[in-house]
Amino acid sequence: MLVKTFGSSVYGIQAITITVEVNIAPGTKYFIVGLPDNAVKESYYRIESALKNCGYKMPRQQVVVNMAPADIRKEGSAYDMTIATAILAASGQIETEELDKYLIMGELSLDGGLQPIKGALPIAIQARKEGFKGFILPKQNAREAAIVNELEVYGVENIREVANFFNGDEQLKREVVNTREEFYDSLSNYDSDFSDVRGQENIKRALEIAAAGGHNVILIGPPGAGKTMLAKRLPSILPPLTLHESLETTKIHSVAGKLSAADALVTARPFRSPHHTVSDVALVGGGGNPQPGEISLAHNGVLFLDELPEFKRSVLEVMRQPLEERRITISRAKFTVDYPSSFMLIASMNPCPCGYYNHPEKECVCPPGTVQKYMSKISGPLLDRIDLHVEVTPVNFNELASDRLAEKSGDIRERVIKARDRQIERFGSKPDLHANAQMSPQMVRDICKIDAAGQNLLKKAMEKLGLSARAYDRILKVARTIADLAGSEEIHLEHLAEAIHFRSLDREGWAG
Repeated sequence: MLVKTFGSSVYGIQAITITVEVNIAPGTKYFIVGLPDNAVKESYYRIESALKNCGYKMPRQQVVVNMAPADIRKEGSAYDMTIATAILAASGQIETEELDKYLIMGELSLDGGLQPIKGALPIAIQARKEGFKGFILPKQNAREAAIVNELEVYGVENIREVANFFNGDEQLKREVVNTREEFYDSLSNYDSDFSDVRGQENIKRALEIAAAGGHNVILIGPPGAGKTMLAKRLPSILPPLTLHESLETTKIHSVAGKLSAADALVTARPFRSPHHTVSDVALVGGGGNPQPGEISLAHNGVLFLDELPEFKRSVLEVMRQPLEERRITISRAKFTVDYPSSFMLIASMNPCPCGYYNHPEKECVCPPGTVQKYMSKISGPLLDRIDLHVEVTPVNFNELASDRLAEKSGDIRERVIKARDRQIERFGSKPDLHANAQMSPQMVRDICKIDAAGQNLLKKAMEKLGLSARAYDRILKVARTIADLAGSEEIHLEHLAEAIHFRSLDREGWAG
């Protein structure tokens, strides 16, 4: 008897429906075809044990399993339940009338229980698009799949529940998630706040500008000056995620298997902080079965690289293209996948190996030339892509001991949102643009116009600091953001001067 069930395979952040055909005929062997990997081939042993332990029989005849389309490689253990359900139906142990209306996925344990799968959200989106009535999957993934409306999602704990459901002996409980309620209830939940930070008003100002325009930042200062503390609070002043951004971010985290059973949506902007020993593949994504890297997991959020010079140079250089294009393309011999990677880069570093170069009180003990050598670990092209270079100085005792309340993140966020609203209005005809940092060179020329006095100031700054053409554009973008925060339609001289101030840590001018 021939039976078809349906599963799905995830490539990038998109899903492709897989048809699993099972035919039982006279014979003794088990065959699985359709370009399966070892994990799929091993499903036979998991399925056999699971069926026996749940009171079902594994057919002692020839079982042929075909996974179509056969030219796409099938990877992972998530097809166990798809194949097992088809075997039960083909051997007459469950009814087949409703099978073609449901997408079925899940990894089987030997006792018939189910383990979670990756990519439940993109699979559910594709299932709805293709007109499936429902999606049956492990209970741990039910909430993330249930945010897709117009699709019945059933979370199950073992294969017995699935068999009873198709036989009409048991009704499964549908998982229901109110997507908008879930989204708005936890939109602004942050554990840290800028009011926790004493002093450092100039650094807070720089981060406010960065948040308002989506700019990249590097913080340079001695140990204990508060670089990491400030960076970790940046998401709390960023504009809230839109529902579209939340869904897009959730898809990436779903594919990577980073969502917990309690999560349905990623509602807070991601903050990723990989260790400096991270590899190229772990940062940008890839592998034999390509997975999103840290830059994609930080999509619509913040990527924080602490102690930037300690990262391998090759790791840092692979970020240059994603920083410009806000997308990473992973190419293999047989396929290519795209992952979005529109993130804000926040980097921090000590000014020298000992950490005390330019310190107001402690003396640097590094030998001559060490500062330049240390700074040269970061290439010029990468520094050009960082809009704001900020020197962080230690907080003095009086500021630490002060009872004066610092400004809360919520207050700063209101100003940032107003500035972003001005930018969205300006880019109304270009829905993919949300912030000044995303402007193309041509748009910079059209939008960031300055008068003769501003041109003269910028010319002198570029000659003195030895800035590149890309740095010229960055200064204009930052000046435009400062003007937006001030509610100004024009870029004035003071906006331009403040933007130039944040390029003062370029290597030639700072460590020279």
